[in-house]
Amino acid sequence: MLTIGIIGTQECTVTQELTAEALGSGLLPVFATPAAIALAEETAWKSVAGELEEGQGTVGTCIELSHIAATPLGMKVRCETELIEIDRRKLTFAVKLYDEKEKIADGRHERFIIDSAKFLAKAESKKE
Repeated sequence: MLTIGIIGTQECTVTQELTAEALGSGLLPVFATPAAIALAEETAWKSVAGELEEGQGTVGTCIELSHIAATPLGMKVRCETELIEIDRRKLTFAVKLYDEKEKIADGRHERFIIDSAKFLAKAESKKE
């Protein structure tokens, strides 16, 4: 059952593939903002996936993330999400990311509950 307060956590290690240099968001070998966003989305959807009805999923619709500190190659990054609001099908999460030394990002993320089959069918219909 979806309830406010559901917590999610995920961790990764900064590899070359997760750098700004590799993802095209800059020239430096540090944890990229797009990688931080992807980790936030993954943490949020996984935190509520087990609480959804059969055939349902969630899709990200909005993210506001302040990336406030750089993280070098080899360092671990931990993301924490908390479900802070449920408005019918809209879920809002607080997001925080930390490396081994400090908080590196925080923000909010919105996801909508969808019927996975209907959502995919509508997307595929664009090809017709």
